[in-house]
Amino acid sequence: MFLAGAAATGFVASAAPLEAQTANRLDPGGLTFRDFGTPDNGTSFTRGEQSIGGGTTQSFTRVLGIDPTTQAVRLRFDSVKVELLLPMGWQASEDGERGVAYTLDKRIRLIIWRVDFTYEGVKDAEHYAATKAGSMKARRPGVQAQARKLRDGSFVIVYENVPKGPSDTGGPRTVFDWVYPNPANPKVGLLVTLGMPANEAGRGLQLLALLTQNMRIDWQ
Repeated sequence: MFLAGAAATGFVASAAPLEAQTANRLDPGGLTFRDFGTPDNGTSFTRGEQSIGGGTTQSFTRVLGIDPTTQAVRLRFDSVKVELLLPMGWQASEDGERGVAYTLDKRIRLIIWRVDFTYEGVKDAEHYAATKAGSMKARRPGVQAQARKLRDGSFVIVYENVPKGPSDTGGPRTVFDWVYPNPANPKVGLLVTLGMPANEAGRGLQLLALLTQNMRIDWQ
């Protein structure tokens, strides 16, 4: 019921307008990595602090290549077995469980996790998306959440009015979750969490589209 309602009404308009999607898929809407980064030829990925938080041990994420034309950098998060493109001018690190990337000013933050749906106590990706959205609303009064299934079998959840974390800059945030089940084993999947200041969230789905469409997942 939760997901059906979300599909019927669409995402909350201020955070994720429906025109950002075409035929139930994420769409960059004409934006590129240039719109979210700073041209520095990839140097930001090999300098600065590597802080994930919680006292965990982090390491630099491997840079596989730099494309000056698109102003994007390809990286490999070994901890989650994922390759993806990120805008120039960001930083990335990882610990044993997750990969993290963020703008230097910590306005935009990306976290990539592996998810075992059985371990999380849910049946599949759809059940996980509905449960997580409902749980967030229950735990944090004032947070609004809606979910939608996309045509590739993934799910997007949009959370509005999320309080900023200790490492975030700015005020309230909008957070996007992309949940993608393993096509060969729907009991496990990948979770991509993208957070940004609420006043910048109008471009959130476009950025999520750029990140996920250029992602390579090693399910082995």
